[in-house]
Amino acid sequence: MSVSATDTPAAQATLRTTTGREAARWVAAHCREVPWLTATAILTTVAGAALQVLPLLLLGRVVDAVVAGGPRSVLVTTGVWMAAAALLGAAATALSTYLVGRLGADLLARLREGAVRAVLAMPSARIEQVGRGDVLSRVGDDVAVLSRGIRTAVPTVFSAGVLVVIATLGMFGLDWRLGLAGAGALPAYAFALRWYLPRSAPLYKQQRAVQADRAQALISGLNGIDTVRAYRLEGAVREKVTTESWRVRELGIEVFRLFGRFVGRENRAEFIGLVLIIVVGYALLEADAATLGEVSAAPLLFHRLFTPLGSIMFTFDEAQKSGASLTRLVGVLGEDAEDRLVGTPADAPAADAPYPVAVKGLTFSYPGTEQPVLQDVDLAIPAGGSLALVGATGAGKSTLAALIAGIGTPQAGSVRIGGTDLAGLDEAGARALVSILTQETHVFSGPLADDLRLAAPQATDAELADALRTVGADGWVDALPAGLHTPVGEGGERLDVTKVAQIALARLLLARSPVVVLDESTAEAGSEGAAELERAVLAACAGRTTLFVAHRLTQAMAADRIAVLDAGRVVEHGTHKELVALGGRYAQLWRAWREGSQDTAWARPTRSRAGDPRTPKGR
Repeated sequence: MSVSATDTPAAQATLRTTTGREAARWVAAHCREVPWLTATAILTTVAGAALQVLPLLLLGRVVDAVVAGGPRSVLVTTGVWMAAAALLGAAATALSTYLVGRLGADLLARLREGAVRAVLAMPSARIEQVGRGDVLSRVGDDVAVLSRGIRTAVPTVFSAGVLVVIATLGMFGLDWRLGLAGAGALPAYAFALRWYLPRSAPLYKQQRAVQADRAQALISGLNGIDTVRAYRLEGAVREKVTTESWRVRELGIEVFRLFGRFVGRENRAEFIGLVLIIVVGYALLEADAATLGEVSAAPLLFHRLFTPLGSIMFTFDEAQKSGASLTRLVGVLGEDAEDRLVGTPADAPAADAPYPVAVKGLTFSYPGTEQPVLQDVDLAIPAGGSLALVGATGAGKSTLAALIAGIGTPQAGSVRIGGTDLAGLDEAGARALVSILTQETHVFSGPLADDLRLAAPQATDAELADALRTVGADGWVDALPAGLHTPVGEGGERLDVTKVAQIALARLLLARSPVVVLDESTAEAGSEGAAELERAVLAACAGRTTLFVAHRLTQAMAADRIAVLDAGRVVEHGTHKELVALGGRYAQLWRAWREGSQDTAWARPTRSRAGDPRTPKGR
C-alpha cells in the first residue's frame, strides 16, 4: 500500500530514535553474548598500542646509554628489541582491527535482522503514518552508513583511543611531571569535544531525518509518475524534491563547517601540550631532575599521540554518522506494537462468496495535522460489484483505500465488510476479509511454490497451478526448469515486471478474501504483456467485491461505478458515461487524462502500442 506524498501530512511522525546511552547499552549487552571475541579484541588492541609505544621508551634508553658512554652492544640489543616490538605491534594492531571489525559485523547483522523483523511486525497503519521514506532510510541508508563505519571508523577510533591512553601512561612512566605537562593538553581537548559534541550530534540526527524526507519525496513521485504526468504535477513534485535536496545540501555544508572548526580547536590543544612538555623538560634538565633520554622520549611520545588523535578527528565525522544511524536502528527495535482487538469475525464469509462494503461518515486525519484527509465519506459497493476511486493527487484516494483494507483507524465513521466493523479486528482478521494489492509487488528468494504459499501456506501444488492458470502465468511457469519448484528472485530465475505482477495476482487468488483493493496494481500495463496483465486482473477479481484506485482513468471505465474524490470528499458518483455527460469534476479529469496520455505517448512512443489499455480512443 502506498500513500502519495500529498496524501500524507507535511510534518509526519517518524519511527522512534533512541538515546546514545540506550544504544550503548544495547551494544554492551550484545558484546556480553560473545565474551571471548570481545575480550580478545580488547586485549589485542591494548597489546598493539603498548608495543607501538615501547620503541619510543627504548629510544630514551639509547640516548641515556650514549650520554653515559655505554658499549655499542646496547645499541644493537635495543635495536633488536625495537624492531621486534614494531613487528609484533603491527601484527597485534592488524589482528585487533580484524577482531573489532568481526565483532562489529556480528552486531550489525543482529541489528539489521532485528530492525527488519521489527518493521515487518509493525502494523501497516504505522508504516503509512511515518512514511516509507523513513522506514527505507533506516533499513537501507542507516544500515549502509553503520556498515561503513564499522569497517573503517569504529576500529580506527577504538584502537586510536587505546593508543592515546597507553602513550599518556608512558609519559607518566618517564616522569610524573612530564606526564602532567602532557596531560595539560587534556583540558583543551576536553573543551574542544565539549564544544563539538552537543552541536554535532543533533546535526547528524537532523541530517539523517532530512535524507529520509528526501527519500520519501522521491519514492512518492516515482511511484505515481503516470499520475503526476497525467495531471501536470511535474513542477510541484520537482519543487518538493528540489526543496528536500537543498535541505540535505545545506545541512551537509553546516556539518562540514562545524567539523572544520573542531579540527582547529584540536590543533590548538596539540600545540599547548607540546609547548608544555618542552618547557617542563627543559626545566627538569636544568635542575638535573630528569635524564636527557627521558626528556627526549616525552615529546616523541606526545608527538606519537598526533597520529591517533588525527585519525580520531578525521574519522570522527564517520563515527558520528554511525552513532546517529545506530540510535535510529536501535530505536526501531523499541517500536511499540499497536494495541488492537484480536480476533476474526464469527460469521466469516465462505471462501468465494462476495461481500458488500459500506463506508459511513468516514473522517480521517494524520497525526499532527488539523485538516482531515477524508471528511464525512459515504460509499457503498454491492456484493460482487466494483467501484473505482478517482481524483487528483492528494484527493485522499490511497488513504481511503488503506482504511477500507483495514490499514489505520478513522477518527469518525466506520468501514463495514458485511456486518463486520474493521475497527474491531486486528490485521490478521482484516486480511481474512480484505486483500490489498499495489504496484509494490515483490518476489522473495526461493522456490516459486514457497513464494506463492505466502498467501496460502496449506495450498497444494494443484491449487497453486490453478491460480497461475487463472492469471495466465501457467505457460511461462511450465517452461521453468523445475516448474513450481524453480528458485526465483535473488540467486534464481529473474522475472520481468509482468511475471512478478502475475505472481502477486496469483497470491491474491490464493488468499481467497471476499473483498479486494487494488491500488495502482497495473502500473506496468504499458510494458510488454500489458493486455495479458489487464485480463489477469479481471480474472483475479471475478466474483469478488472490488475497489480500484484508478490512477489511470481507463481503469475506471471497467468498474461498475465511479466515485470522484476532491479534497477528501466524494463530490461525484456514477458510471463513466454519466459522469462524463455531467460535465463536472470527473469530466475535467477525463479530459486532462486524455491530453496527458497523448503527451506521454508522444514522449515515449515505444510504450503506446496496439492493445495498450492506456491508449485513448481515437488515437
